[in-house]
Amino acid sequence: MTRVAVVGAGPAGIYAADILTKANAAVTVDIFDRLPTPYGLIRYGVAPDHPRIKEIITALHQVLDDPRIRFIGNVDYGVDVKPEELDPFYDATVIATGADRDRDLDIPGVDLPGSFGGADFVSWYDGHPDVPRDWPLTASQVAVIGAGNVAVDIARILAKTADELLETEIPDNVHRRLLASPVTDVHVFSRRGPGQAKFTPQELRELDESPNVEVIVHPEGMEFDEASLATIRSRRSVKMCVDVLQNWVAREPRDRPRRLHLRFLQAPVEILGTDRVTGLRTETQQLTGDGWVRGTGRYTNWNVQAVYRAIGYRSRPIADLPFDPTTGTIPHDAGRVLDLDGNRIPGRYVTGWIKRGPVGLIGHTKKDASETIASLLADLPALPPAAHRDPAGVLAHLNRRNLEFTTWSGWQRLDRHEIDLGRPHGRKRVKVVPRDEMVEISKRA
Repeated sequence: MTRVAVVGAGPAGIYAADILTKANAAVTVDIFDRLPTPYGLIRYGVAPDHPRIKEIITALHQVLDDPRIRFIGNVDYGVDVKPEELDPFYDATVIATGADRDRDLDIPGVDLPGSFGGADFVSWYDGHPDVPRDWPLTASQVAVIGAGNVAVDIARILAKTADELLETEIPDNVHRRLLASPVTDVHVFSRRGPGQAKFTPQELRELDESPNVEVIVHPEGMEFDEASLATIRSRRSVKMCVDVLQNWVAREPRDRPRRLHLRFLQAPVEILGTDRVTGLRTETQQLTGDGWVRGTGRYTNWNVQAVYRAIGYRSRPIADLPFDPTTGTIPHDAGRVLDLDGNRIPGRYVTGWIKRGPVGLIGHTKKDASETIASLLADLPALPPAAHRDPAGVLAHLNRRNLEFTTWSGWQRLDRHEIDLGRPHGRKRVKVVPRDEMVEISKRA
C-alpha cells in the first residue's frame, strides 16, 4: 500500500487526496493541517453570508469520509513536526498549504493604526482561532482598497447591519462588535477600470441585496479602452459585471442609512495620519489602451478613519523547502518541487495557491491538483518506499511528541456541537472560536 501525506486540508489538499485515491486503489492518504478543523479558507476565508459557496463543504466532506483518507488536524508541519520526522512514514508528500497572508502594499502610512490587512479582517469575522477576538470598529468612513471578491466581501460585511448577519454562522463576538460599529460610508477603490475588476457577477450583485445599504457607482472612472471592450466581448462574466455597474450608475438614489461607494481608476498613494489613519490619498488613473493604467498627477484626499487593504493573498514559506519570495510560491515542474538549482526533490510535490499563486477559483484548483497527482503517480515506481508503513506509526509518533492532534471523527463531533449551538437561535451553526476549546470538544467520547 502506497502512503502519501498531504499538508493542508483546504480544497487543494482535499482534491489532491481525492484524485489520488480514485486513480490508484492501493494508496492511503493522511491530510495534515495546522488548524484543528478541515476546509481551510472555505471555513476561514469565505464571508459568513455566502451559504452557496460554503456548500462546497458538502463535496469536501464526502471526500474525507473515504476510509483511505485520514484527517490529522492541529499539527503545524515544519513547526510541531519537522518534515524529516514524517518522511519515514510516507512515500511522497504533497504541499497544499494555500495562501492566508496579506500581500504587501508599499505606500507611506501603511503601518498606521487603523490600516488593516484584509486577510486579518476576514480571519477575525470568520472566527479564526489564531487572531485576536476584538477589532477596532470605530470609523464612520472606511476605505477598502481592491477590486476582487475579498474586497467586496469586506466592504459588504462592513456596510451591512450586524443583525442582517444573525442568520449566518457569524461568531457571537463578531456580531456584538459589528453591532456597535458607527460606519456610515464604505468606499471601495480600484486602481484600474471596471473592465479589469476581478470580482465575479455573483459577488457584485450581493453588494446590493441589503435593504440598509445604498450601493453607489460613481461615474468618474467608469471608462473603457480598447482592451476593456475586447475583454467585455470575450468574457461573459466581465460583461455581466459591467452591465450591473452601468445600471447602478444610471438608477435613482435610494434613501438608505448606509452607503457603499464603488470608485474606479483611483490608485492609493498614501495613507494619511500621524498616530492613526485620518485619510487616504489616491491618484486618478487613465487607461492606456492595453488594459493597464498610468497616473495623471491629479490627487484626491479622502476623509476616512480606517483603510482595509484587500489586494491579494500571499503564501508563507514551508520549513526546509525552497520558496520564491517574489511570487510567493514553491518552485516546481508540473507539481514536482524543485530545489534552488532547479533540480527535482524526490518525493516532494505541491498544489494549489502555494504552487500557482493566489489566483483562480475552485475549478482551477481541481485542474491544478490533477497535474500534480499525475506527476506523483508517474514518479511513484522510482520513489524510495517509506521505511515505516503501518498507518498507526504516525499517530504513535505524534503521541510521543505530546501533540494534541484532532481527527475526522473529532471534527464530526465539533461540527455537530456547532450546529446544536445554532439551532435554538434559528442559525445554521455558531462557530466555536478558541483553539483549545475546539480540540477539547473534538476529543470528547
